[in-house]
Amino acid sequence: MASVDTLLHAIKQAGLRLTPQRLAICRLLAESKTHPTAMQIYQQLKPQFPSLSPATVYNTLEALVSLGAVNMLGQAGDDEVHYDADTTPHVNLACVICHRIVDVTSSYVLYLDQEVSQNSGFKILGARVLYYGVCPECQSKKNLADEHHSAGGAQ
Repeated sequence: MASVDTLLHAIKQAGLRLTPQRLAICRLLAESKTHPTAMQIYQQLKPQFPSLSPATVYNTLEALVSLGAVNMLGQAGDDEVHYDADTTPHVNLACVICHRIVDVTSSYVLYLDQEVSQNSGFKILGARVLYYGVCPECQSKKNLADEHHSAGGAQ
């Protein structure tokens, strides 16, 4: 997980002013386990920073992504781009029902990076592994709903 200091350094590297709003964006990203979207970040910080604009959030995220300090994960079945401040090799699992994204560590990701680099000649700078599926909670809810419908239909 990227530290707040790492993200702030990237902001400075990008030539952006270090404003209280950008500090809050970096802090939220560094502390988040939820892989927020730009609008989620905006909505969460807007009460603290009434002058915060969506453009500030998007521009800050774009700068952090371009410098490799934050990963842009793409959508989780919700047509929204999610962001991850953990740039260490890991797997992301996205639930297509509740749209939650969770991290799973895997030593195989490191081997995959090495294999791809060796087979392609590329110097791997980073990677994102994102699997789509249905999380255990949503599976449980679906099973309960299926059982309820089955029981209701059997009467």
